[in-house]
Amino acid sequence: MSAEQLVELTLEQTGDYEFKVRFDGTAIPDITTDETAPLGHGAGPNPDRLLIAAVANCLSASLLFALRKYKNAPEKLVTKARAVLERNEHGRLRVTRIQVEMQLAESTSALEHAERALAQFEDFCIVTESVRQGVMVDVSVRDATGAVVHTSHA
Repeated sequence: MSAEQLVELTLEQTGDYEFKVRFDGTAIPDITTDETAPLGHGAGPNPDRLLIAAVANCLSASLLFALRKYKNAPEKLVTKARAVLERNEHGRLRVTRIQVEMQLAESTSALEHAERALAQFEDFCIVTESVRQGVMVDVSVRDATGAVVHTSHA
């Protein structure tokens, strides 16, 4: 097993619920986060949206990685994600499910070893596999023909 990796960032409050996020030790530009009204002003994504974006982005990158591993050059991938927020037994709002739908630009028949890539891409996704420890994440992939070529529910 490889050594652990450390990822660091700093949040600096710039308004009521608005923060500047700095990705320490990188050249990544700062981003602004903010809560939606009535708490914040929506000056940037809130934590819910960041979580959903992180899951969708990680799955997208993982699918591209898996396809490219087999010498494919997939065209534009489009991913849509939505989250279900529900109140728990204490009345607190929680993300209970994230649904991710991915659309390939080509038919799987045009891709080398598509079945193998589809069978393993989720395992490459650090964020989704971590989030699945507490939140259900459903994933589906469609190819250019509209056929569902992969689904998982966990």
